[in-house]
Amino acid sequence: MTGADCDQTPHIPSYGSGTLGDLLPSIGAHLGLGGSDVLDLPDVARYVVLMVDGLGWDLLGTYGRDAGLPGEGEARVAPIDVGAPTTTVTSLASLGTGLTPGQHGMVGHTFRRDGQPFAPLRPEPGVDGRDVQPGMTWFERFAKVRTWTSVVAPAIFAGSLFTGAAQRGARFVGQADEADAREIVRLTALAAASGETSVTYAYTRVLDQQGHAEGVASAPWLSALRFVAGLIGQLRAELPRGTALIVTGDHGMVNVTNTSRIVVEQVPALQEGVAFVAGEARFRHVYVQPGRDGDVAGRWAAHLGDDAWVRTRDEAIAEGWFGAVSPRMAERIGDVVVAARGMCGVFTLAHPRELKLRGMHGSLTRAEMQVPLMVL
Repeated sequence: MTGADCDQTPHIPSYGSGTLGDLLPSIGAHLGLGGSDVLDLPDVARYVVLMVDGLGWDLLGTYGRDAGLPGEGEARVAPIDVGAPTTTVTSLASLGTGLTPGQHGMVGHTFRRDGQPFAPLRPEPGVDGRDVQPGMTWFERFAKVRTWTSVVAPAIFAGSLFTGAAQRGARFVGQADEADAREIVRLTALAAASGETSVTYAYTRVLDQQGHAEGVASAPWLSALRFVAGLIGQLRAELPRGTALIVTGDHGMVNVTNTSRIVVEQVPALQEGVAFVAGEARFRHVYVQPGRDGDVAGRWAAHLGDDAWVRTRDEAIAEGWFGAVSPRMAERIGDVVVAARGMCGVFTLAHPRELKLRGMHGSLTRAEMQVPLMVL
């Protein structure tokens, strides 16, 4: 039985006391930006944050040792929460800004913005990152205390809308080849050595890509996990002396079985009163016709039963799903939100590529919500 099978209630993130969004503020407390370090990080002049897309706490515990990842005795390792939904857009926006999802408004792979469906990972003519996420990033804050900040990520993300929204203020260092661990290490080590104090963010998505395509625990996924272990080992050897290496993830991942796939367009009860759906298969934002919130939520809850937690927006906010919520950003959250349980996924033909995925994430199960905080 997996963690996603065991959850009887949603795992509500511990915003402000132990989430991914608390990481850069905790580093900032050591570099002259005030506040407090709620994660008990080392007091050093240089920090490297390695973000392993798709590395969940449960996955580390089950597969990490065999793959060669550091364990207890080699590193301080503990679980922390990400925000809701448990997806890359939301998590990396929380990391970069220190804000809750309800404050930064990057509430999913797709969501409603100005009344229309919006995908923050795609270019949008006339829209830049500051338009979508206007809050100050921690990279901008570090610049105020003359801390050198760099983002080491695939070159295709240079100048993207999302990079501008979540990582504004950092020097972007593009990886030409995501599969070249030596190049990632070289670029990260050079960035970390810059300035008298530095914060370097390095990103790898190979694990997430293999999980989506082939599924968790597949041979390609296990190979990707070994790649991550090698990357960590090389970073430990090459980073400047006195650098704190912090390894974390943006979400966990579960396999969604073919028998647990629900397609909205094939179920009349899930279409009545609905304007459009967004989000991802494990976490749907459902935008409804005026005044239909309760009606739609009731029908979705009745149809999905134990396969999902269904809430109106007001209910989810009251339960703390999105942390503090800015009135300006509230409309981005679905009028009804649907978080899958077990191995279920709620699909839409508007996003047919999702139907081909095996490993998924987005919901509020512990398997998806908890990621490691590994300090080396």
